[in-house]
Parts: sequence; C-alpha cells; structure tokens
Amino acid sequence: MRRPRLVLFDIDGTLLSAGGISVRALAATLHEVFGTEGAAASYDYSGKTDPQIVRDLMSGAGFAEAEIEARMPAAIDRYRTRLLAWLRPEDVTAKPGVGPLLEALAGAPRVTLGLLTGNLEPCARAKLAPLGVNHYFPFGAYGSDHEDRYRLPAVALERGRSVAGVAFEGADLVIVGDSVHDVLCGRGLGVRAVAVATGKTPRTRLAEVAPDALLEDFGETAAAVRAILGDGEG
Repeated sequence: MRRPRLVLFDIDGTLLSAGGISVRALAATLHEVFGTEGAAASYDYSGKTDPQIVRDLMSGAGFAEAEIEARMPAAIDRYRTRLLAWLRPEDVTAKPGVGPLLEALAGAPRVTLGLLTGNLEPCARAKLAPLGVNHYFPFGAYGSDHEDRYRLPAVALERGRSVAGVAFEGADLVIVGDSVHDVLCGRGLGVRAVAVATGKTPRTRLAEVAPDALLEDFGETAAAVRAILGDGEG
C-alpha cells in the first residue's frame, strides 16, 4: 500500500503566472510606505515570502532594521489591499498541465493536497480563483504565517495532520515548486522535493540542488503524478 502523501504546491511559477502583478503592486506599495522601491526591478523573487521581499529590498535601500520592522505591518496591509484591487482574472495563466494534474492527484488514494507559498493567504487564494482550483487545496502554509520560508513546511505538516486526520511524518510530505528554495526548505524534515522548470529558475540551477525529481512541466500527467508521489521508487 502506498504511504500517505501530503503534497504541497508553490503557486507563482509552479501553478500559474500572474503577469507580474505582484511586483507592480509591491513596488507601488514600497514607494508609498518607504518612499522608494529599492532594487525591485532586479530582485530575485523566486521562493521568497512577501515579508522577506519587503525586508530585503528596504535593507538594500539603506533602511535600518528597526525602521523596516516599524513600517512592515503597513507595507504588508497596503500591498495586500493593492494586489487584491489590481488583480484581474485575465492576468492569471495556468502553467501547462496543471488542471489535469490536480484532478489526478485529488483522485489518488491516500493523497492530500495543500499549498506552500510565500504569498499572503488572501493573495494566494485570489491568484488561484480565476483557474477554479482553490477547492483542491483545503489548507496551506503562507508568507503570512512566517517570514522565513524554511519554517513553512513544519506549519504545513501540522495543518495537514489536522485537516486530513492523518499522522503525517516529514517523509510523507512532497513539496512541488519552481525555485531552489522550494527544493531546499523541507530538507530538515526529510520531505520529497519535486522541482519544475516552469518558473524563472533555470533547469540547470534546479538540478544543482538535487531535487528528488525534476520536471520540465506538468504536461505529461501520468509521468508528473509518478514523479510527485515517488511511485516505482525504492
């Protein structure tokens, strides 16, 4: 019998593209709250939580840690409000094969789906809504839960246990994402990491951090399911 699996998906670059709306909304917010967007145009957003992005950009712009901390709540609140106001359904495009993959995984025995993303929870749900896939994800771990993405797998593990009523262990988790941080963030728990080269991180860079599986995209549903669940291995 297959071991139970708790499969956690990243969002941006993995499940969808939102047309750069997050970067535009964040840059406008940073101008409003801090008076500068810093190096927002050249920053590597892949695998970062929204609060970490704010901290990195404003630290790089010369703001002291105490000042960033003091303005962080306003920045996060205004960014969330702005993104939800600016996001249009036509901005959101699913990555290849996402719909059939989620349907197949949701129908697989002993599999629970969830999210692990640097997005704030309301922003995550808003991005997924135009694709009609929110129902596949009864829970998630978000950038609004912790600024450090490497803390999120443990949050997801506890929530998954509660939602599914299954005593998942770290080795039962699968994290699917398009960035180096998606691959690395669960290593301490012994999770299975599946990288997909549909985001901004080159396939060669993803290979360097040795994911358990590396996919070009989700276009071949059966192959993607096998890679994610580890069927036929061990």
